[in-house]
Amino acid sequence: MPSHRYREIHERVEVPVGQRDWPNARITTAPLWVPVDLRDGNQALAEPMDPARKRRFFELLVAMGYKEIEVGYPSASQTDFDFVRLLAETSIAPPDVTIVVFTPARRDLIERTVESVRGITNEVVVHLYTATAPVWRDVVLGKDRAQLRELILAGARDVLTAAGDLPNVRFQFSPEVFNLTEPDFALEICDAVTELWQASPQRPVTLNLPATVEVATPNIYADQIEYMHRNLARRDGVILSVHPHNDRGTGIACAELAVLAGAQRVEGCVFGNGERTGNVDIATLALNLHAQGVDPMIDFSDIDEIRRTVEYCTRMPVHERHPYVGDLVHTAFSGTHQDAIRKGMAHHRARAAETGVPAGELDWQVPYLPIDPADIGRSYEAVIRVNSQSGKGGIAYLLHTEYGLDLPRRLQIDLAGRVQAHADDTGAEITAKELLTLFEQAYTVPDSRIMLTQWRIGDDTTDIVLDVDGREYRSTHHGIGPVDALTAALAAAGHPIEILGLTQHSVDAGADSEAACYLEYRAGGETRWSYGRDASVMAASLAAVLNAVNRTA
Repeated sequence: MPSHRYREIHERVEVPVGQRDWPNARITTAPLWVPVDLRDGNQALAEPMDPARKRRFFELLVAMGYKEIEVGYPSASQTDFDFVRLLAETSIAPPDVTIVVFTPARRDLIERTVESVRGITNEVVVHLYTATAPVWRDVVLGKDRAQLRELILAGARDVLTAAGDLPNVRFQFSPEVFNLTEPDFALEICDAVTELWQASPQRPVTLNLPATVEVATPNIYADQIEYMHRNLARRDGVILSVHPHNDRGTGIACAELAVLAGAQRVEGCVFGNGERTGNVDIATLALNLHAQGVDPMIDFSDIDEIRRTVEYCTRMPVHERHPYVGDLVHTAFSGTHQDAIRKGMAHHRARAAETGVPAGELDWQVPYLPIDPADIGRSYEAVIRVNSQSGKGGIAYLLHTEYGLDLPRRLQIDLAGRVQAHADDTGAEITAKELLTLFEQAYTVPDSRIMLTQWRIGDDTTDIVLDVDGREYRSTHHGIGPVDALTAALAAAGHPIEILGLTQHSVDAGADSEAACYLEYRAGGETRWSYGRDASVMAASLAAVLNAVNRTA
């Protein structure tokens, strides 16, 4: 590895030294969280959000409780400009939500930005930015320190001229790549901007200090933030903000240490989307506080719905191992972990009964689970869905990797109970082949009383021929698909079944491709599952229906 090509941080920028209070500080209240998903996160997407997705994401952020939201870069695209105008012309932004808009230090773009927010009755922040680090000054901007200082102050004057008459507008400045900027220069620029904007407690200025490209351990960033916190002029008129990125994978730690060092505000994205390795994940940051007994001031009580919305709007999946929200973060595949969790849950319930304190209010002391999954809308079934012998992988993992079966979550839970019962009876480890056998025995019926002997799809009809205990039932169904036609025919033959959901996928079967279908149904007041597999998705779906009805017949 050509590591000699790179310099350590102390050779790249002066790191402030002196008294450090942050190592002894504690976080006792949540900072002001400012999601930048609609601007910084959006510009990092291969396919930026369309207006409908932007609106849905904004409404999610409002519902979660965010009180300041960066909504776009209105001078950069008509889509962003139109979205800001939507906020001005509708009531989708509650009165207590502050709207932030982003602009570079260029007069025409500043004027366009201010034009976008005119008429908004909410509090508004106009966010001005310019890169200040030496490489950016020399290579990108071609300016020395004095020239860059004048460029930034000219932009700040333009902001003041364009928006100074608007009583609901405040200002924000970001010296981009702050963490690679000389500390004395960053301080000089920030003080000059707050002087020009007359920062005061009545009309505070936000100074946002980004780790635009993460280049050092988090303690370095904390030292840089504490230096600014201690030395800024008009400190009581400044909201000190941070904006870490995650290039080294330590964005969370950078933000947490920055708050210890004096930061009052944190910008980031829900689940950490953003350029390169992403912005800091403000969902993880907030839930880290929750896990320390500090109210994050944001509602994560239905984290799976939050994840679904974020995935829809960004068209990007959230990883299964993502802190707090990933599908697998509350699941133990290790038998020893599984046993500890089970015992911990039993102990928790026993303490709740002994003390008379509801389980959902009792202090949390369960091994391997930093928080109660119920706090964020997760069920306990997800925690205990694998058997105690599955040290080499969970049930769903084995079926997927060995046989290509991708079971829905609720089916995984149902199957896990059956596997656990079998493991308890035999006391032996269950192989992948045995697992498949248990699965097929549970959700298919080899000897059927009810058979589908023929089915045919016409232009608007489906013909069904059933054999029920040797008696033939013929029917034709109009305007519905084959699955609905089959259930209607079964009901007419005296075997009704209520389908609650179908999940289908293809299965690689070597030279041939097959399809699998998992059917959730209700019969006799109980919710159950069945499975079908055949050469086509439709045939597999019909097979799943037949397995369901034969199991209840």
